[in-house]
Amino acid sequence: MVRFQMRLEPINNPNIARKSVPPAIALLTTILITSVLAMLAGANPFSVFGLILEGAFGSQFALLETLNRATPLIFTGLAVAVAFRAKFWNIGAEAQLYAGALITVLLGIGILQWPAAILLPFIIVASIIAGAILLLVPALLKTRFGVDEVVTTLLFNFIFLLFVSMLLEGPLKDPMGMGWPKSARLIPEARLPRLFEGLRLHWGFGLAIFSSIIVWVIQTKSTLGYEMRAVGLNKKAAAFAGISVNLVLIKTALISGGLAALAGFSEVAGLKGSLTLDLSPGFGYTGIIVAMLALLNPLGVVVAALFVAGIFVGADSMSRAAGVPTYLADIMLAVALLLMVLAIMLTRFRVIRD
Repeated sequence: MVRFQMRLEPINNPNIARKSVPPAIALLTTILITSVLAMLAGANPFSVFGLILEGAFGSQFALLETLNRATPLIFTGLAVAVAFRAKFWNIGAEAQLYAGALITVLLGIGILQWPAAILLPFIIVASIIAGAILLLVPALLKTRFGVDEVVTTLLFNFIFLLFVSMLLEGPLKDPMGMGWPKSARLIPEARLPRLFEGLRLHWGFGLAIFSSIIVWVIQTKSTLGYEMRAVGLNKKAAAFAGISVNLVLIKTALISGGLAALAGFSEVAGLKGSLTLDLSPGFGYTGIIVAMLALLNPLGVVVAALFVAGIFVGADSMSRAAGVPTYLADIMLAVALLLMVLAIMLTRFRVIRD
């Protein structure tokens, strides 16, 4: 009886076909699996995808709502992409998001009576610092004591959310609020202006696009970007080449935490106007999906965030029209993530059968 063994062989310089074909097959397979599930739910797959597309992009209102939903996903997707590029596994973007939101509320409810031209930039910088400091703790634990950052960043999500809950039930609770605890509302000078008069899309989306360009420039044109890629590819080789691996990981953590915090800032200052426990329906975790779908490319994060946001926004409309549960969107994204991880592996390795 002949037995075959399979092993993975690294591909040093994958060509364009190798980089593009596996991800394309992953997306097509996702669509196929989702179509089967839609049929099992008693709906026409073509109708389901058409309704999702129409609900996400079929009108000005739908398009702007999709852009609104994509804004925090761009920030958290960038945060994850930056960290994962250096193989620093930041699973705590949710906590960093709430850190940015908390600082926005603390500084924006009237403590600082500054004009918007000064107050908004100050809050943005403060939010970035808050998120950076929050991720600095797991980074130091990793670089100094070898503590697994997956565990620490994940635990910080629960710890910080409980901390925010305590504040909303206590010193930050709006005395005029009824029912669900929330903070006082931001003063007008602390609110991001709308991109279009009378519509909800705000300048947080513009900040997200600007951030993606800045991150792309850092990763592709700067020494730090080269060092991050080198550390991510091979820490021992990077250290042998004279790169301070621990310092690069700390810098990476600071950038990643700051980006995630901007998601909280944009949601509070641009959309909600106050802080509540349900500010994020999992933007930090969904940012992992966005980053993986984008293959950790900062500009690709924008496209992936629009794709994910379009599915969520369109799924709500599709559910009402076709009677298909919105959980189909969650399944679609989960399948897309799993297949994309496999696709990424196949772009970097070839399967050899001995």
